[in-house]
Amino acid sequence: LLFHRVIPGFMIQGGDPDSKTAAAGKALGGGSVGYRVPAEFMIEKYIHKKGALAAARDGNPKKASSGCQFYIVEGKKYNASELANLEKQKGIKYTEEQRKLYMTIGGTPHLDNDYTVYGEVIEGLDIITKIANVKKDGNNRPYKDVRILSARFIR
Repeated sequence: LLFHRVIPGFMIQGGDPDSKTAAAGKALGGGSVGYRVPAEFMIEKYIHKKGALAAARDGNPKKASSGCQFYIVEGKKYNASELANLEKQKGIKYTEEQRKLYMTIGGTPHLDNDYTVYGEVIEGLDIITKIANVKKDGNNRPYKDVRILSARFIR
């Protein structure tokens, strides 16, 4: 599979089953495995810090997640004032540890409580930034395919 959507300062997205054999330049992101996973937002320790592994979704009203597509957060660093404004807007209260993460390694806190985070990258955060910054087309698809060759899951 490919990372078919890359946006610097935001995220890298993959998992579209159509990307496995997609021709160069083909628009991707609509592929599905035919089911969605119910949204899970209330797990406090899972926030959209840099390296967070999260479920992509379409605009469905239940905010159910894609059964296959995912993204890894690249994000940006936030200051205390920006985080306070986000907390007020979203009705979220970050812990001191979470605030520190958003201010030191960055992330995408505006996605908290809207998309399901279910894991994190524990090595190679710099690779996320390298992938996010490859040259891409108007659909944010890299001109040169960035393939996902393997992943290791640790519980």
